[in-house]
Amino acid sequence: MKVSEKNSISVHYTGKLKDGSVFDSSEGRDPLNFVVGEGNMIPGFENGVLGMGLNEKKTIEIPFDQAYGEVREDLFHDVSNDNLPEDLSPEIGMQLQSKSQDGSVLNVTIIKVNDKSVTIDANHPLAGKDLFFDIEVVKIN
Repeated sequence: MKVSEKNSISVHYTGKLKDGSVFDSSEGRDPLNFVVGEGNMIPGFENGVLGMGLNEKKTIEIPFDQAYGEVREDLFHDVSNDNLPEDLSPEIGMQLQSKSQDGSVLNVTIIKVNDKSVTIDANHPLAGKDLFFDIEVVKIN
């Protein structure tokens, strides 16, 4: 049996960047379960598992446009220190959560700090990056 659209599958994976650094892995955890074609995974990952067989292993490269997209300049914002929690000491690299206008929670990263404001980046941390995944299919339904 080979993986095709609408299959419920389980995979073990290790996600890496071009420099070989690991950003996520199922090692030591249960495998990742998803239905192929439902859009719950980035497009490049779903396309990469299509046609794989049970217990097959392979490495796929996913260009940024099939992953988390390019870095968008419109997702960089300056925020006045007055709009930050009083007990917060902002630092570059600090992760914060913000509510968008529709009420959804948005994860942001502080990328610049000065006396009166901070600059936040609301892009996904992997935006603009090509991704590499070592994948093993461990179940196909």
